[in-house]
Amino acid sequence: MSIACPPTIAQLASQLENASPQEVLNWAVSQFGPGLTLACSFGAEDVVLLDLLAKADRKPEVFVLDTGRLHEETYNVMERCRIRYGIEFEVYSPDTHRLQELLRSKGPNPFYQSIENRKECCGIRKVEPLRRALQGKLAWITGQRRDQSITRLVLPKVELDADHGGIAKINPLADWNETQVWDYIRANDVPYNALHDKGFPSIGCAPCTRAIEPGEDIRAGRWWWESPEHKECGLHTRKP
Repeated sequence: MSIACPPTIAQLASQLENASPQEVLNWAVSQFGPGLTLACSFGAEDVVLLDLLAKADRKPEVFVLDTGRLHEETYNVMERCRIRYGIEFEVYSPDTHRLQELLRSKGPNPFYQSIENRKECCGIRKVEPLRRALQGKLAWITGQRRDQSITRLVLPKVELDADHGGIAKINPLADWNETQVWDYIRANDVPYNALHDKGFPSIGCAPCTRAIEPGEDIRAGRWWWESPEHKECGLHTRKP
């Protein structure tokens, strides 16, 4: 069963607006059962959700998009979380033939040349694997927050994901700020990516992520050669 129409989603979003992340996850587990999955990239928000979901579900389903260009620190925290929570992560990698063709025709780093090239790379390494990860699912959980970027200012806690068959998309941390995320990590001794201690507030693929300077926007280190309104990889699209 999937949520059928936008009005239902809007009503749910209103009802959950003041709910805590744990309450949102408890509701999602009850509502969708094994049809629920968490997208985990092992950034600060995602490890918080991993810890919360493990408290709500004894056998949570969690998937990882391994783009082939992740930092070593990301794999390290993935292993720490695997041991800590006893979870076997479902890992999705890019289609071999599409990736080989991209490398043959445009080289290993075409994303620096144009937004179109960057979106093509993200499409192959992230968007298409995500479609496979969500096949047959009723809902998925993300670590998006409203204060992360201008593209997420009106993010609801639950929304309709029209790009993936009209399933539900759950954003339990939508109204949290960065301080709340880190307060939870420290209070609960949650494993986190060592890159955060090196000035990386947002972590993606290694060639497209860098540390930021004090006072810079938290997304300034992602695709830093592009303007803020373009800084999405295609995993999270939202109609204006």
